[in-house]
Amino acid sequence: MTSKKTKITIGISVGDVNGIGYEIILKSINDSRLFDLGNIVIYGSKNTCKHYLKSLNLENLSIHYIKNIEELKAQKANLIEVSTSKEIEIKEGQLDRNTGEFAFECLKAAATDLKENKIDALVTAPINKESIQSDEFNFPGHTEYLQDLDGAGDSLMLMISEVSKIGIVTGHIPLEKVSSSITSEKILSKINILNKSLKEDFSIEKPKIAVLGLNPHAGDNGLLGEEENIVISPAIQHAKSIGILAFGPFSADGFFASGTFKKYDAVLAMYHDQGLIPAKLFSNGMGTNYTAGLSFIRTSPDHGTAFEIAGKGLANETSFRNSIYRAIDIAKHRIVNLNLIENRFEPNKR
Repeated sequence: MTSKKTKITIGISVGDVNGIGYEIILKSINDSRLFDLGNIVIYGSKNTCKHYLKSLNLENLSIHYIKNIEELKAQKANLIEVSTSKEIEIKEGQLDRNTGEFAFECLKAAATDLKENKIDALVTAPINKESIQSDEFNFPGHTEYLQDLDGAGDSLMLMISEVSKIGIVTGHIPLEKVSSSITSEKILSKINILNKSLKEDFSIEKPKIAVLGLNPHAGDNGLLGEEENIVISPAIQHAKSIGILAFGPFSADGFFASGTFKKYDAVLAMYHDQGLIPAKLFSNGMGTNYTAGLSFIRTSPDHGTAFEIAGKGLANETSFRNSIYRAIDIAKHRIVNLNLIENRFEPNKR
């Protein structure tokens, strides 16, 4: 992506076709106003798309089927036909290795175009983390795969809503391993990623970051645990020493219950549920998962494949639609900030 781009192009990977992916995608793009903000290209298959267009009574939604990104048409929904060696049989709500393999092929095709700057951002529909596993995809989820693809040393899961931005230090690991996985270096890395993202992706000039403790009452001065004193506080102090406005550690329960989180631009939680429980409560089904710290942009809805309602037409597309809008916004913020940097180094540029 360059600072000269005027129209954002969003790529969408369809995820597991036995889940609600196609449903939330098609419902989201069934609004022509979206195409005024960006170009849309889906990475999937014509047959599976037509299946869901029919089952959702959306056959009047026009899809432009193409072979590659160069054939994309503006003001229309485009779908790139992703080749696969296996026959895809749709079995709504069922785990299937073939659909897992196809989900990865779609993700890989979209991620390749993303990496090559043929699209400006990627929005991923949910995958089934079991069926997608293979020799090529040996990751806990999208985030780890994309971090590896980008060659990034670290990344940050950031849950975004109109109320809050909450990141987490440790992700999909057992609770019993959280304490041993938290180090001052890891916390400082996440603070740095969060601070940089708030500036570049959300145009917050001087972001204030709240850091949560690990233990009840943030350890109560060592009475309930030493991680705050030994690991978390030193990371916060180091961040302050390099000019980052980081504060804490805060006791998680009181921090959220009292509304103190509203005083900060973002929150860094220590583990998955500590951050995602309040994030999902605040978003009320409309939140976005953003992978901060990568050279490219990736967002996703804040839910999974929802096999239990797949094929029933019950899925709420709001989170996915917001993920598209959020990806467009972040891409625009990056363009603006890139222009500012270019003008700073070329002040006489017209």
